[in-house]
Amino acid sequence: MAKKLIGIDLGGTTIKFAFIDTKGNVLTKWRIPTNISEHGSHIVPDMIKSISDQMRKDDYNASDFYGIGMGTPGAVNREKGTVVGAYNLNWDIVQPVGATISANLNLPILIDNDANSAALGEYWKGAGDKAKDVVFITLGTGVGGGVIANGKLVHGINGGAGEVGHITVVPNGYQCTCGKRGCLEQYASATGVVHIAKDMAKAFTGHSRIKELIDGDEDLSSKMVFFLADNGDILANQIVDRVCSYLGLALSHIGNTLNPENIIIGGGVSNAGNTLLQPTTRYFQENAFPSVRDSTRLKLAQLGNDAGIIGAASLALQFRNNQPFGTK
Repeated sequence: MAKKLIGIDLGGTTIKFAFIDTKGNVLTKWRIPTNISEHGSHIVPDMIKSISDQMRKDDYNASDFYGIGMGTPGAVNREKGTVVGAYNLNWDIVQPVGATISANLNLPILIDNDANSAALGEYWKGAGDKAKDVVFITLGTGVGGGVIANGKLVHGINGGAGEVGHITVVPNGYQCTCGKRGCLEQYASATGVVHIAKDMAKAFTGHSRIKELIDGDEDLSSKMVFFLADNGDILANQIVDRVCSYLGLALSHIGNTLNPENIIIGGGVSNAGNTLLQPTTRYFQENAFPSVRDSTRLKLAQLGNDAGIIGAASLALQFRNNQPFGTK
């Protein structure tokens, strides 16, 4: 029987798992809630138990797998398999995640940042389209990203490569949680879209459902903004244009620096589809160097919520050569 891979996509509310073959086909996938109580001390034991239970259910044992790949929030030490600073998991001190999982499941494991894992997923089985140079950007509650150059993830000297959400698009702009001002994350994330909407509504004098919602202290989401833009709301279209101008500008900086074959846009905000992609592409082309404009293509992600588990599982392909836990 051909050996398989295990992928883990650890999130603040849900942990996703999959058994995947070496061609990237999902064989079994499941999920459990993330229990972040008691400083997140239940998370790793819950993962170990869930994988063990699923192995028994599918009649597998450790020898049927090459190893485990995992994507997680927080700062990852890939060599040691530790995670720290994943505050949405209540992991505020160093967690020996890799060593604990490896010892209990008798399998090697590699851990990386969750955005990097999603980038690998799209690169391997999604919109990467067999290109060797790909940048992935995820627009969700925040903005993350991953850079793949010549088929390899780029991590940087301190693991900071791919932090595309912190490209400055408005000098001295909105305050970012990172401490800087004007970061892309504050303008193109789901929360950023709503922030822009509220600011633009203050000066808008025409008729708009968005202005009515804001003036009435009703809930407004980025999804609603794009929906209303699709349905002809003038203010919504102005907001979308503003968001896309910032996103296109940031992506042009990435393109001018790296000239990847594909820049892939994923995350919840990307569900807006061409309403997001078309104006973003226009602003990208306005700001990109001519040779970059003519060669780098902006695309929407294809794998949705499966990108993280598929990309995480692909990390375990490195164990086909029987490399030990913690190897580079």
